[in-house]
Amino acid sequence: MDPFADTLWRLRETFRSGRTKGAEFRVSQLEALGRFLQEKKTLLQEALAKDLGKSPLESDIMEIIICQNEITLAIKNLPSWMKDEHVSTNLFTKLNSSFIRKEPLGLVLIISPWNYPIQLTLLPLVGALAAGNCVVLKPSEQSQSMEKVLAEVLPQYLDQNCFAVVRAGPQETQQLLENKFDHIFFTGSPHVGKLIMAAAAKHLTPVTLELGGKNPCYVDDDCDPQTVANRVVFFRYLNAGQTCVALDYVLCSRETQERLLPAMQSAITQFYGEDPKASPDLGRIINQKHFKRLQGLLRCGRVAIGGQSDETTLYIAPTVLVDVQETEPVMQEEIFGPILPLVTVRGLDEAVDFITRREKPLALYTFSNNSQVVDQMLAWTSSGSFAGNEGFTFLTLPSLPFGGVGQSGMGRYHGKFSFDTFSHFRTCMIAYPGLEKLHELRYPPYSQRKKNLITWALNSQSCTLL
Repeated sequence: MDPFADTLWRLRETFRSGRTKGAEFRVSQLEALGRFLQEKKTLLQEALAKDLGKSPLESDIMEIIICQNEITLAIKNLPSWMKDEHVSTNLFTKLNSSFIRKEPLGLVLIISPWNYPIQLTLLPLVGALAAGNCVVLKPSEQSQSMEKVLAEVLPQYLDQNCFAVVRAGPQETQQLLENKFDHIFFTGSPHVGKLIMAAAAKHLTPVTLELGGKNPCYVDDDCDPQTVANRVVFFRYLNAGQTCVALDYVLCSRETQERLLPAMQSAITQFYGEDPKASPDLGRIINQKHFKRLQGLLRCGRVAIGGQSDETTLYIAPTVLVDVQETEPVMQEEIFGPILPLVTVRGLDEAVDFITRREKPLALYTFSNNSQVVDQMLAWTSSGSFAGNEGFTFLTLPSLPFGGVGQSGMGRYHGKFSFDTFSHFRTCMIAYPGLEKLHELRYPPYSQRKKNLITWALNSQSCTLL
C-alpha cells in the first residue's frame, strides 16, 4: 500500500478545483510563508545550530533573509508575472489575439538538501506557490532538527489541502517517486540526480536538477594575495565548506601559491582566531558519515594549513592541501567540507585546459587585477555561474538565474526564474468568429494569386502587439 496515496490524492483534488489559481490565494500563501520565517526565526536558528553549528548571523544572511527577500519580490511582482504576454503577429494572424498564458503545472515535488535546509527548501517553494501549484515538500532527513521544524511547524502556516511535508529516508523517497508529479525539483548530488531523473522519466515528468560538482578557482599571478586570500577563505569555509557553489580547488602558479599560503593562514586566523575550533562563526560537519569521508580526504597531498579534527564534535579545521595529484580522491569527488586543495599550473592557458577537460562545474571563480584574464576565463569556459574577483554573492540577486549546466544540473530558478520554472507557458490564439470572407484566402482551391498572397502574409512580421 502506498503511504503517500491519500496525501497526493487530496492535493490533486484541490488543484483540480482551481483553488490555487487566483492571485489572491497565491499571495495569501506567500504572506503566510513570510510569517513563518518571521515568527519562528529563533526556532529556525536553533535548528540550524543543532544540525550544522551555524551562528545566528550566518543563519540570517545565508538562509532566512534570502528567503524573505524572495517572498517580498514575488508578492510585489506577481500581477505582472501572471499577466498574459501578448506577442507580435504576422498579417496572416493579424485579426487574432495571440498571447502566452502562464498556468500552474499542478502537483509538484520539491526534494531539498541538508546543507542550507531553509534556503534550498523555501526558495523553490516560493516559486511553486507563486505559480499556483500544489506542493509536496521532502526535506532532508540528515538535517534532523530542521526536518522536524519543517514537517511539524510549517504546515500550520500553509493551506494543508494544497501543501504537505513528507518525512522520508532513501527507501521511502524511492516509493514516493513511483507516483506521478507534474514537476520534480531536486537539489543534491549528481548521483542521486540521475536516480531522480530515471524515476521521473517513467511518467515523462519534467525535472529541475540543482546538482554539485568541483568548482574551480583560478588565481592569476597579477593579484593582491591578501585580498584573494580573504575572499577565498571566507567563501570556502562558510558553512564549514558544505556549500554546493563553494570553490572546490584553486589553480595557480607555484609562485602565487607561495604568496597565497601565508595570506590564507592570516585570513583564517583573522576570521576564526588562533583556535578555530573555539570560534562561534565556524560550522560543523553534518554527521559522522561525512566526517569520516572528509577525514579520508585529509590524507591526500600534504597539509599546509590546518588538518586538525575532532570526531566527538564533528569539527574539521579550515584546511589547505598542497602537492595534490589529479588522481587523488580529493580531486575526483566534490569535497563538501572545509578542505581546499591548491593545484599548480603554469598560467591561464593551462588552467583553462585543466578546467575544460572536466565536467562543467556549477560555479567558476577567477581572481586577477587584469580584466583581460577574467574576460578570457569567462569566454573560454562553461559553468552554471561565474564570478570574477568575488565569491558566490550572485546568490543574493534574484535578478540572476541560478542553475547548473551538464553534469552540474539542468534548469534554473531564483526570482521570476522560479515562477517560470513552475509555470506552463501556454500558447493561445483566439480568432474573431465572424469576417469569414477575409479567411477565404486560405481555403482551397489555390490559384497563383492566392499562393502569392498567403506567402506574402506569412512572411510579413508585424511588430504590433495586439
